[in-house]
Amino acid sequence: MLSRIAESLFWIGRYVERSDGTARILDVHLQLLLEDPWIEEDIACRSLLSVMGTDAPEGTELTRADVLDLLAIDRNQPASIAYSLHAARENARRAREIVSTELWEVLNTTRARMPRRVPGDKVHEFFGWVRERSALAIGIIESATSRDEAWSFFTLGRSLERADMTARLLATRALTEASGPSWTTILRSCGAYEAYLRTYRGMPSARNAAEFLLLDRLFPRSILFSVSRAEECLRELEPRSGRVGVSDQSQRLLGQIRSELEYRPIAEILEDLPRRMDGVQLATSAASEAIRRRYFPTNAAPTWVGEDAT
Repeated sequence: MLSRIAESLFWIGRYVERSDGTARILDVHLQLLLEDPWIEEDIACRSLLSVMGTDAPEGTELTRADVLDLLAIDRNQPASIAYSLHAARENARRAREIVSTELWEVLNTTRARMPRRVPGDKVHEFFGWVRERSALAIGIIESATSRDEAWSFFTLGRSLERADMTARLLATRALTEASGPSWTTILRSCGAYEAYLRTYRGMPSARNAAEFLLLDRLFPRSILFSVSRAEECLRELEPRSGRVGVSDQSQRLLGQIRSELEYRPIAEILEDLPRRMDGVQLATSAASEAIRRRYFPTNAAPTWVGEDAT
């Protein structure tokens, strides 16, 4: 497979998952700001922007509307939903010879229908629409794509992004322990509440909910599941490994963070949850960079020179 195509598929997976994850996080936190009059809105908004990797403007009081503009509808903000949906469509255009007609139409239509403003009473409905469009794109890939390199690169990107987004969601909970969303709300935002109840058969506690979202081997949004799926994709892409250890840097990084979570007692993880989640985000970012260097290195663009040039 051409590296250009592989890179596009990898980033389609990442951007589709990023739009879904961002919608889930914003839906939880903006609803909380609306319902709880005791929350310091400016401080909560700055914490949320920080967790999402966005610099907050200085000298002004931030409001719920400002966060919505920056992280949802600003087409020039790399962390926003609008930017992710546009970028997913552009990567699909670059890989048009591989991307199915159904997926192309979903991404193209979603980008075209992305609103430029969202009324206050339509915010929850907008986030639901983003989740539905993301699920539709992922469903097309899962149901109608051969399990070949194309599927592996798409799933690899999606798994890395999902691990990162779940870590961000847990980090926002840790940073706003007193006034932030409850564990029930966090589980609902991940689509995990009913799966949690079937597993633990009781109301969410901090220990059990965190354990479920961090370490559950069967729930697809847990960090452990997502990281393990990314490792599987890398092994599929590079089936012949050496006799000694792991030579691929991206596999090594993911294996290290998986082992650190998998073999550490949940009580120790909860004691320092923000730092642990920062570690997950750094590992997924470093693994993404190692994948870029390994599978789609950046080459200088060809330059056309006149026949008389020397």
